[in-house]
Amino acid sequence: MDKLEAILKNSPDLSLDEDTLAVANSGYGSITRRISMSGGKFRKFVAGQEISIGNNPTTMDVIIVKMAHNATRSYYDQAFEAGKKVSPKCWSNDSTSPDPEVLTPQAKFCHACPNSVKGSGSEGFGSACKLSWRLAVVSADDPGGDVMQLVLPASSCFGKEEEGKWPFKAYIQMLVKNNVSAGKLVTKMQFDPNSGYDRILFSPVSGVEEQHKDTLVKQACSQAALSAIKLTVYQSNNTEQQPVKFEVFDDTNKNIIAEDDSVADIVNKWKKEGKK
Repeated sequence: MDKLEAILKNSPDLSLDEDTLAVANSGYGSITRRISMSGGKFRKFVAGQEISIGNNPTTMDVIIVKMAHNATRSYYDQAFEAGKKVSPKCWSNDSTSPDPEVLTPQAKFCHACPNSVKGSGSEGFGSACKLSWRLAVVSADDPGGDVMQLVLPASSCFGKEEEGKWPFKAYIQMLVKNNVSAGKLVTKMQFDPNSGYDRILFSPVSGVEEQHKDTLVKQACSQAALSAIKLTVYQSNNTEQQPVKFEVFDDTNKNIIAEDDSVADIVNKWKKEGKK
């Protein structure tokens, strides 16, 4: 450590690069920055430690820099136990059919699986096979800062507009109808006050400032963003842990910011209509 301190004194500009971070974070803890949604509050975790997210943790303004193209599915045949790592019995990276690496697929197609049927979940609620959607986001206040993983449960993904706020999939569909890319907007995330559980709704705030667009394109191509949208599954085989990885999508060359100058006009129109 003394040697490293001496090097840092003589060469202060040795900031971390993506390769160094990727190797340091490889394995079970590959996602070190994430947003958790629990107890009606947004919580940021870095390397497993909770970090303050601001004065009002019930809402959060973010910019979506990368999104998985499809929801994923995971089925666990064992009950959750705090502190115990349990491997899923079956999973799908496209919510259509089990991944080829699944040793014991529960059905040929997800829609025909008894575990995906409503009511198959614990105590007859929901489905036993859980849907989720993975995003990579940055804080609207710091576009060049940490890229954070956000994993949305099905309840925050599907549904209809509610007073100018949308579940995730409906929000993206609404943006498409208006010819707007998600990565070109500041998006507000807030808890649904009418829900008895932690459900998130989305709404537009403003267009991204021109000065941040290049930074956001770089953020979308970063290793942190690519890792955030991946579903990584570890299968247990006796005493060995065998990593099984698949990418929801990997499109590093695609510019997430559409060339459309109408965002401000669209946001203003929403606000005039009382959709804030």
